[in-house]
Amino acid sequence: MNWKGRSIDFSLKTFIMGILNVTPDSFSDGGKFYDTERAVEQASIMQDEGADIIDIGGESSRPGAKPVPLDVELSRVIPVLKAIVKKTKVIISIDTIKAAVAEAALSEGAEMVNDVSSLRGDPKMAPLLAKGKVPVVLTHMRGITPQSMQANIHYRDLISEIIEFLTERISFAQSSGIDDSRIIIDPGIGFGKSIEKDNFTILKHLAKFKSLGKPILVGPSRKAFLGHLLDLPVSDREEATAAAVAVAVMNGANIVRVHDLKKIKRVVRVADAIKTAE
Repeated sequence: MNWKGRSIDFSLKTFIMGILNVTPDSFSDGGKFYDTERAVEQASIMQDEGADIIDIGGESSRPGAKPVPLDVELSRVIPVLKAIVKKTKVIISIDTIKAAVAEAALSEGAEMVNDVSSLRGDPKMAPLLAKGKVPVVLTHMRGITPQSMQANIHYRDLISEIIEFLTERISFAQSSGIDDSRIIIDPGIGFGKSIEKDNFTILKHLAKFKSLGKPILVGPSRKAFLGHLLDLPVSDREEATAAAVAVAVMNGANIVRVHDLKKIKRVVRVADAIKTAE
C-alpha cells in the first residue's frame, strides 16, 4: 500500500495500531487521555513501544454511545493531532464517521481514516477520501451508529453476511473513486456481534475474509466478549486480549488495533515468527 510518500508492505509483518481515545466516555480508557498534554505524551509512549499507526478518536464507538456534535469532536481531536504530528513519525489515523472531522484531520497531518460506519455515516466522506488519496478502514457494523448496532444481532450465517456487507462497501468505495489499493477491511469485533459466540467465530474463521483481497484489521482489545467469557473487568483483560491477538495474527490479520502496545508488540512478533516459519 503506497500513498503520499508512505509505504506499507503487509507481507513483512503484522502492523500495530495504537488506540488513542480523546474522549470522556470510551469503554476502556474514557477520560484517561482527554487532556491534550496527556494525549500527546501517550502518543510518544506508543511510538516508543512500537506502534506503526496511532488511531485518534474523539467520539466513542462503544455500544450505545451517543453521537458527539461536530464542534465538540473537532475540539477534542485537532489540538491533539497538531501536537502529535510534530512529535511522532508513525502514521496517524483519524477515527471518525464525519467528513468534516476527517477533512480537518487530514489537513493537519493525519494520513488514514478509520470509518466504523463504512462510508454510510456521511455522504461527503467517500468523495473526500477519493480526493485525498489516503487509506480507509471499512468496518462491518449493524446499523450506522453505535447507538443502534446491538439492536439486531441475529445472523443466518455470520461470516457470509459480513463478507457480503464488506463486498458491497468495497464496491461502493471503488465506485466513489477511492483507490482499490487503499481499502482496508475490519470484520467489526464487538460491533453488533453477540458476546457469547459471534466474536469468537470471527477470530476462528478470519482467514475467510482473505477472499476479499484486502488487508484485514482486527480490534479485540479489552472488549466485552473477553470480559464476559472470563468474568473480568476492562482493567483485567490483558492476557485475554493477547490470546485474541495471537489467534488473529495466525489467521491472517494484517493490522491489530490495541491499547497495550509494549506487551502486544511482543505477542505479535512471536505470532509472526510462528506463522512465517517453514
